[in-house]
Amino acid sequence: MTARHAVYFAPAVDSPWWRFGAGWLGWDDRRGKALAQPALPEFSAEDFHGLTSDPRRYGFHATLKAPFRLRDGVQEDVLYDRFDRLAAQLHRVHLGALEPQCLAGFVALVPHERQPAVDALATRCVLDLDDLRAPPTREESAKREAAGLDTRQRELLERYGYPHVLGHFRFHMTLSNTVDPVTADLILHRAQAAVAALNERHPLVLDRLCLFREDHRGAPFLRVHERELKA
Repeated sequence: MTARHAVYFAPAVDSPWWRFGAGWLGWDDRRGKALAQPALPEFSAEDFHGLTSDPRRYGFHATLKAPFRLRDGVQEDVLYDRFDRLAAQLHRVHLGALEPQCLAGFVALVPHERQPAVDALATRCVLDLDDLRAPPTREESAKREAAGLDTRQRELLERYGYPHVLGHFRFHMTLSNTVDPVTADLILHRAQAAVAALNERHPLVLDRLCLFREDHRGAPFLRVHERELKA
């Protein structure tokens, strides 16, 4: 199977946060169609479209379990069933205020304060579904290792197919490609006012798990299934 699935948190479709993120990236993750991006005075429309190309393919989201293929013999209906059962056990988490930050060269939204409940929820997503995951290909592992991993991250990559899990997980919602510091500052400045208004009027709650699907390598990820969490 060439398709990959991922477990993400993504805001409810048509909610204020979804409208912000989908508009910022220019991508409707449910309908699979392009959207008009905001007109920013710092960038031409073409330049801003290019600066957001990487996160656009994945949609506006926070990764809870990174993209994976199903192992041999596991059908999608098994994944859906396990996904639903996991979501039914989990409680929603109030994320508090988010703020744009530069992380390893790209701009992302992160909670102002790190929350153990979010980390614990992400750990459940990694562990509870991992027996359904096929090992990464040699090429995929080599690409991760080329990015520069410490010893623990290499261990996590070997065990769970992704290095940024468990103690190395950090909740974030990506807004840009890797960019130079000047461009990052311009993007941060432009995002701050919109995010501050959303924090005040519509505090974000991690209230659902979303299953996204990539039909083949390089295809956009689409939101194909989701379940709300317990209050």
